Amino acid sequence: MERQAVEAARRWPADQGVSQVHDGWVSDEKPDVLLTAGQVAHSWAGDVFAEDLDAADQVRLAFGLLDLLDDYWVTCEIRFADGSADGPLPTEVLWDGYRRRLEADRNAEAVTYSLWVDWFEDHTTSATAFAEVLGHDIDRVVADPSEALRRRARRVLECSGPVRWPVKAPTYRTAMRLPDLHPALFRGLRASFHDVYGDLEPAAALALLDQLDLPPNTQHRAELRQVLAAGHKNHYRSPGAWNDAVRSCS
Repeated sequence: MERQAVEAARRWPADQGVSQVHDGWVSDEKPDVLLTAGQVAHSWAGDVFAEDLDAADQVRLAFGLLDLLDDYWVTCEIRFADGSADGPLPTEVLWDGYRRRLEADRNAEAVTYSLWVDWFEDHTTSATAFAEVLGHDIDRVVADPSEALRRRARRVLECSGPVRWPVKAPTYRTAMRLPDLHPALFRGLRASFHDVYGDLEPAAALALLDQLDLPPNTQHRAELRQVLAAGHKNHYRSPGAWNDAVRSCS
C-alpha cells in the first residue's frame, strides 16, 4: 500500500503540471524556474484534499507526497484537513500513515517535527496522538521488540516533551522495561524539562531518571537530576535553575 501511495504521488504532481528534474522541480507554467521540494509542498500539497477521492485515499496520497517531497509542510496540510469542516480524517488511515513512517529505516524528521509542534504541543490532540503513535502499542513494543517497533518508540519518546505527564508517564514506565529505549527515554525526560510546552512531575521524573541504564558520561544527566531533585518542572518556569546546575556539575 505504501509503495502504491508513493507511485500515485509521483504521478499526481505531473497531473498538476509539475515535474521532477535532477536538481529539483519545474512547473509547466515556468519551466525555467527551479523549485525546491518545499516550494512544491507549499503551492500544491493542499490540493490533494480537493481531489475527487474518498477521504482515506486522499490521506494515502498526501502521505505518498510526503514520502516524495520529504517536507514538513505536507504534514501541515494533513493537519489542516483533519481540522477542517470536512474533517476529521479517517483515524486509522491517518495514524497508520504516521506509524509506518516512524518505523521506516529512513529520515523521519518531517514526521517527528509534525508530532512535536503540531499534535503534541496542542493539548486538545496530544493525548490521542501520543496514544495512536505509541501509547496503545508500548506493551507490544516491549514484549516483541522488532527493530521497526523500537525505531518508532525511540522517535516518539524523543519528541514527547510537550505531552502532558499523566498521559505519557504510563508509557514511560512500561518503556523502562526495555533497556534499548533508555537513551530515548532520557531524551524524552530532558525535552519534558526544556521544551517551552514541556511537562513533567519532578519527583516521578527523577525516579525514572535514576532507573535509566545510561553510559556514565551521558551529557546533561547530572544537571537534569539536580533540577528535578530541586522540584523544578520546566526550564522556562525556573529560568536560572539549569544554569545553576551546569555550574554546579562542571
